[in-house]
Parts: sequence; structure tokens; C-alpha cells
Amino acid sequence: MSGGRWYNSDDIIPAAKKKLTGFSYFTVCGLVGTADTQMYFMQALKNACVCVCSGCLIEQLTEEKYECMVCCDVIRVMAPVWSCQSCFHVFHLNCIKKWARSPASQADGEGWRCPACQNVAFKAPTSYTCFCGKVTNPEYQRSEIPHSCGDMCGKKRTGRDCNHPCNILCHPGPCPQCPAFVTKSCICGRTSKQVRCSQTESLRCEQVCGALLNCAEHCCSQICHQGQCQPCQLRVQQVCFCGVVHREVPCGTDRNSFDGTGYFSCNKQCGKMLECQAHRCLQTCHPGQCQPCPLSPKLVHSCPCGQTALAKLLELGYPERRGCTDAIPSCGKICSKPLPCDTVHLCDKLCHEDSCGPCSLTSTIKCRCGSKTKRVPCVVIQREELMFTCEKRCSKKRSCGRHKCGELCCVDIEHKCTFICGYKLNCGQHRCQEICHRGNCQPCWQTSFDELACYCGETVMYPPVPCGTKPPECKNPCTRQHNCDHPVFHSCHSDERCPPCTYLTKKWCMGNHEQRSNIPCHLQDISCGLLCNKPLPCGFHRCKRICHRGECDAEGECKQPCLHPRPECGHPCKAPCHPGTTCPHTTCTAKVHLLFSCVSIWSVFQKHSWFLVFCCRRLAEALQVDLSADPFNTKSSSCKYSDSLKEDARKEFKFVSEVEEEIRNLVELANKGKQPKRSHCFPPMKREQRRIIHELAEVYGVESVSYDSEPKRNVVITAIRGKSMCPNSTLIALIERETAARAPPPIAHIKQYNIKTLQKLSLMFRSDCW
Repeated sequence: MSGGRWYNSDDIIPAAKKKLTGFSYFTVCGLVGTADTQMYFMQALKNACVCVCSGCLIEQLTEEKYECMVCCDVIRVMAPVWSCQSCFHVFHLNCIKKWARSPASQADGEGWRCPACQNVAFKAPTSYTCFCGKVTNPEYQRSEIPHSCGDMCGKKRTGRDCNHPCNILCHPGPCPQCPAFVTKSCICGRTSKQVRCSQTESLRCEQVCGALLNCAEHCCSQICHQGQCQPCQLRVQQVCFCGVVHREVPCGTDRNSFDGTGYFSCNKQCGKMLECQAHRCLQTCHPGQCQPCPLSPKLVHSCPCGQTALAKLLELGYPERRGCTDAIPSCGKICSKPLPCDTVHLCDKLCHEDSCGPCSLTSTIKCRCGSKTKRVPCVVIQREELMFTCEKRCSKKRSCGRHKCGELCCVDIEHKCTFICGYKLNCGQHRCQEICHRGNCQPCWQTSFDELACYCGETVMYPPVPCGTKPPECKNPCTRQHNCDHPVFHSCHSDERCPPCTYLTKKWCMGNHEQRSNIPCHLQDISCGLLCNKPLPCGFHRCKRICHRGECDAEGECKQPCLHPRPECGHPCKAPCHPGTTCPHTTCTAKVHLLFSCVSIWSVFQKHSWFLVFCCRRLAEALQVDLSADPFNTKSSSCKYSDSLKEDARKEFKFVSEVEEEIRNLVELANKGKQPKRSHCFPPMKREQRRIIHELAEVYGVESVSYDSEPKRNVVITAIRGKSMCPNSTLIALIERETAARAPPPIAHIKQYNIKTLQKLSLMFRSDCW
């Protein structure tokens, strides 16, 4: 038997039979013998079972074969432990502390649950004590039970009425039943007997109870029994208070309600003749005497509407009432009693004796949620409630935050959700079956009691296995069938597909240009990086794509330029490839180089500078360009930067370059991005450097503000869309142009042309221009 498990019945009964020496096993089971003998030996059998259970725990703890249910490790004799007082399982103290703090152990209310029996405890264990709880940190003695103090247990037994403490040594498991003898009475209390203190069965004396039943007329005829006697079962006839309705009920029913004439109310009108012998009782069937006649002259002191006293009407000459049958004088005023529609409407009849109403007016009533109103006749209000249900659906969110209420004319305040959550749990296999709620679902509580093994079966995870648990990691090589015969370098895994093979091989490229080495086995399409150079279907060109897979003419027809020479100039055709057709007649766009004899062009242009000025002016007129203007905005861009800023840029070129680059990027980001403003914070720096940032920010239209105090004072710049703009030329570019060395003038050639050649060249330019 493994640690942490109880013996089953097959283990307990044989061990118990050894304890019961001198008696047969069949006698214990109740097959023969008297009731007292069987009860005695059944109690002995229970004590033997408890001893076997405790002895099993002691044996496993002593031999270090008992396993902690939390860590599944063996509990050593020197290890601090904790024992549950409900199921008596033993755990490592540190394991049960971690379990008590874990979310999985928390109960619905307060406290934490035992991992074995789920019994809720409100206080987590903090110290290592013996099984009886008397000694903290008990020392291990070879002659004693592990984790015990060696003294008498002394714990209270589980018996309900037992006051005798456990008299065996400190032990694990439940305490045995109390062996002491006490005097107990039978259920009816007539006889008493010496029995075991731990006996829980009640004693019965074979005599008739004889106690008075609930009807107080008959006695109980049952044999000595437990609890109160059953009600009297005799059937009797009873009459209501008004004497009209009869019923048949068990004897003793409504015995305390008898008023001398009846036992119950039939809920009908009483109808008994009153003392006046002229009217009958209008009350519901009631006990006792009927009330005096409400129309008696002794009880009526005002007119029917109640506005005028009868004494005042007598002074006005109305006759005095002598009996209840005499009419009540009317005052002649408007009745003004509230009508039965329960509104502000009053009776508009003259003072009268009969009931008021019905009301002929209409009233405004609200719906149940109070959002709508309607007018209805007051007669309808008398028959129905003062509220109605409107057609407005509630749009508020339920308590889960996902669903809307949707109720018609809703008056709910909490709007509790009644739907099932239905979200997939963390296991990925089951769905949450709780009422729709906020936050994450609880972990899946499904547990498998089958072993969970890896793919090869060498590594096994033993139950219980929480739902969704992945197979255990296995260090053995993968045993699945692979596409190649190369050695396997990856371990056993639970994924459906194996990792790609990384064994290094030799493979030809896609175009079969060359064989490449050190290529992983799983790579299929290898490119050598060279031109394909395969002949195309047109027969005139070769593929110019980098080494590729598939056909070379995947895009359709060949689009490369035709290389056939033109008949008029000899240059290539350059039209898209047209196999089978003649080259089209188009203008040749090839550029040619004109070679002149070595001449100093610079000297020619110096002597004929008027020609350059003339050409520039004609070109400006054709393009409508004002030569007096500054087309490249060099003057305006340079004037934006002050002389002091330029001087600072020359001194701290690197710092100004980094700052200007940061400002330029910020402006471009603000003008192109979604946010209208962008800010950047520079690190703390010196005062002169902050001044440079402020001046550059002013040129770019960027806001700049200094924060904090020295020495941690820094600058924060903010670029605004539409306001911040980048100048045409940056300060760094302007400084580089000013400091760059000028190109040397061209050197004249040694060979000079004669004057006739220059005159011909000048005449040629003039004729072309004019």
C-alpha cells in the first residue's frame, strides 16, 4: 500500500478479527446472538478498525513510507509535519504553508481548504507540534512514534456525550472509541443499563410509551421511541366559528383555537344576527361574539359624510334616532369622501348613506420604471394596480459588464446577470459553467486520474493531473518517424510536428549553377546569388533574374530591349522584344559623343562672354524666371541665423549638429504625424548650450522652455503642426559651405587654336542662337 492511503475493508476486517479472540466472526456480523451481544461486538469491531488505521499511519511514518500529498515526497522522521484534524492526513509543514497561501486552496468565504478532505480551516499552521498539540518541535526518539511527544494523548474523543479523554500515547489518526462503562437510560426514561460510553445507539425498553398526545385526550401507543410522539391520527369533525362549514381533520388540529363553538374560520361572511335583531354581522367568519350593530344610535354621532354632528342637526329640527333602523339625517352638503380610486378625487354627491363611487374621472399613472406616464379611467385603477409596464428596454450593463439588461420597464438596481459565462478555461478544453462574471475565470477544476506520459512513454506524470496539463518534458531523443535519415538532435516532444532537421548537407542551387555546402537539411530552395542566365523562349535574350525557382518567363512575354541594329544609324532597336517581327521605325534616342580637337574652351568663353550672358537671358525669358530674385533663397536662409549663432556653430560644431538634427526630426514628425504637438526633453546642460537651443528653436518656430534649477536645469522643446517649419538650409549646411575650400580655376591647355577656327565657332553659335 502506498503512503497517504487508508486500508480498505479487505485489510481492516481480517485485522479486526484477530482482535476479537474467543468469538466467531459471524457473531460479530450479527448472524447469531442477541441484540446486546451484537451491539457490543460491533463496537469492538469499530475500535479495532480505528486501531488498524492508526497503526497503519504509525507503521508508514516509522518506516518512512508515507508520502506528502502536496509534494508527493516521502515524509522523513525528522521533518516537521502537520496533521489535519478532520481526515488525519499528514503533510510537510512547509508544503501545507505554501498550499494555504495558494489561490487554489482558498474557500468561498474565508479560510483555506485541506488538500485531502476539503475541510475549511480559518488559520494557517505556523509551528510544528506533536499530534496531540501539547509539545512544540518534538524531538525524535527511536523508541517512540515519530512526530509524537511520548505522553498520553488526552484529546477529547469524538463521542457526543463522552467526557473521558483519550488515554493512549500521543498518536496519529483518530482517537479510539471510549472503552469506559456508564449508566444510560432508555429513550422513554423508564429503565437504565450499563453500556459503553462510546455507544451512540439509543437504548429501547420494549414498553409502551403512554405519553399524552397533542390532542390532550389520547395517549401514545408506540413502543419506547426517540423524539416527540407522533400527532394523534384519529379523524374528528370540526365546525367553523360561524357554524356553517364542517371539516374532517386529525384529532388535536387547531385545538387552541376552539372558542366554544368552532375551531377555524371559513373566510366567508359571518351572517349571524346581531343584538338589534334587524341586521346581520358583515365581518368575515370570526371567533367570539359579534360586534354591536354599527348603525346603533349609540355609535353614530354624525351625518353619513361625517362633516356635521347629529347634535347640531337636532338643533336644526331633524328628528332624533330611536333605533338602528331609523335613517341617519343628511346635512345636505357635498360628501367629499375620498373615492376608492386611491387618488385625489373626492365624491361629488350630496351627503348619503350608501358607498361612494365609482369615480368617473381619469388619472395619470406612471409605469413601473417611472420613465413614461398615461391617463386611464379611475374605474380601471380600482380593478388594477396603480402602475403599468412600459415598452422601454433597459440598456444598462449587467453585473458581468458584458451583457445588457434588456428587461422591459426594468426596476432592478443590481442587474445581476443570469447567463452562463461560457468562456474557454485555461485548459482550452472546457468552458466556464459559472454565472457570467467579471474578471478572469477560475482555473479548470477537472482532474484526470490517469497517468500522463510523453510521446515515447519513458517519462510519466502520475495522477491527479489537472486538466490542460501538457505532457511532461522528456530528455530522451525523439522516436517519431522523420522525412530524412539524418541523426536526430532534438528531444521527445508533445508537438504534432517535429522541429526541422538542421543536419548540414550539400545541395544544388535552384538554377543548378553550383553546389553549396553546409546547408541545413530542411532548407529546400537555395539561391547562389548569381544571375540565372538561362536562354529565354524568345531565343535572343537570357534571364537576368537572380538565381530563382520556377520558369524564367513567369511574367509572360519577354520584355527585354531588342538588340538588333538600326539600318540608319547602327544603334540597337531598344524596343520591347518582338520575335518574328521587324523592328518598328522610331526615333533613335541613343546619346553620342562629339570629339573636338584639343582647344582651350575656357579661353574661348572668356573672349565670348557676351554669348553666355545672352543665352542666359534668353533662357530666363523663356522660363519666366526673374534673374534679380534669389531662386535658392540663400540670402533669406542665411539671414535667419544670427552672427553669434554662426560663431557658436563653428566652435561647437558637433553639439549644434546633434541639436539641429533633433529639432528637425521633431518638426517633421509633428507635421506628418497624427498628433498636433510633439515634445522633446534635452538632458541638463550648461547655460551657453541652452542659449543655442533657444535660438535654434526660434528659427524653426519651435517653443522652448527651461525647467528645474541649476545644475539640473534642462530645456524642453515643443513642435506644433502648422507653426513649426524647417528652413530651406540648415545652419550646419551653411557653415560647411562657408568653410569649404573653393575649387581652383581651370588650367588652360598648352595647345592654342588659330583665330580662324575661333571665328568659325563663334559664327556657328551666333547663327544657332539667332
